[in-house]
Amino acid sequence: MKLRILNNSLRLRLSQSEVRELADQHSVRATTHFPGGVTFSYAIRQTTGIDQPQATYSDQGITLLLPATMANDWANGNDISLRASSPLPDGNELTILVEKDFQCLTDRPHEDESDLFPHPKQGDVAC
Repeated sequence: MKLRILNNSLRLRLSQSEVRELADQHSVRATTHFPGGVTFSYAIRQTTGIDQPQATYSDQGITLLLPATMANDWANGNDISLRASSPLPDGNELTILVEKDFQCLTDRPHEDESDLFPHPKQGDVAC
């Protein structure tokens, strides 16, 4: 799972096996280890009782909560992404984007893309 943070936006991209794990196990987690034994984790979890995606932050990392029906429909359907926003106390919004991760259209010799989704434009000339 890839995490991208830019200002007030979170973007997570999931491989095919991670999307299956989210559907079957109801959660998927990734952890980054730092020197000194410190870790940072980020996770996506299905949950009931909410109607929109929500993000939480703690000293243990970031957790994105997805309504269970929405998560299952996305994981088992053809939609590429889920998008939501949450109001912040200062009047701004936190934008949340969860996507199925596609193989690149150009060769990346040092990246393993074997578990990524086939790109919809596979075979087209990359710009």
